[in-house]
Amino acid sequence: MGRSRLTPEREAELYAAVLDLLREVGYDALTMDAVAARTRASKATLYRQWQGKPELVAKALDHYKPVRIADIDTGTLRGDLHAMVAEDDDCRMEQDSALIRGLAQAAHCNADLHRALRDLLIGPEINALDAMLARAVERGEVPADRPALGYVPHMMIGAFVAQQLIEDRPPNRAFLTDYIDAVVLPALGV
Repeated sequence: MGRSRLTPEREAELYAAVLDLLREVGYDALTMDAVAARTRASKATLYRQWQGKPELVAKALDHYKPVRIADIDTGTLRGDLHAMVAEDDDCRMEQDSALIRGLAQAAHCNADLHRALRDLLIGPEINALDAMLARAVERGEVPADRPALGYVPHMMIGAFVAQQLIEDRPPNRAFLTDYIDAVVLPALGV
């Protein structure tokens, strides 16, 4: 696929439109026709750039992530985990939380979306988180045999999604920072 035809600005515009449409109508009602109409692009252009709706959605989410875990290295695990949270703002976190909950439901029913999210969005972030944790082990902050090492992604994603379900409040930086200090770091022995 030749992605060079779109400028980075045009690609960002398309991704923004995809996220706007997702928030407005949800994944199931989102169509390539709607994206094409919203962005004044042809469906041929969209399909030339992305294999289909699942890949386009995953790439749009990836493009607008507030922080890339692979870019974080403060020198301590606590600093790294806090930096993951500090780069986001509470308003955006609330919007993203609702979007992620909707996409999780859609991915449960759509294998192509699930695969695209895992391959293009979740997998690379988990690999970056694993590298962050490996640095902490190398520095001696976390024992290499600590059972919780394999569950950090689950803890972080769980906290992000669960606060709305349990407390009927969207996640925010204060909650996630406290969660890291009260749950994640103690589970790792930090």
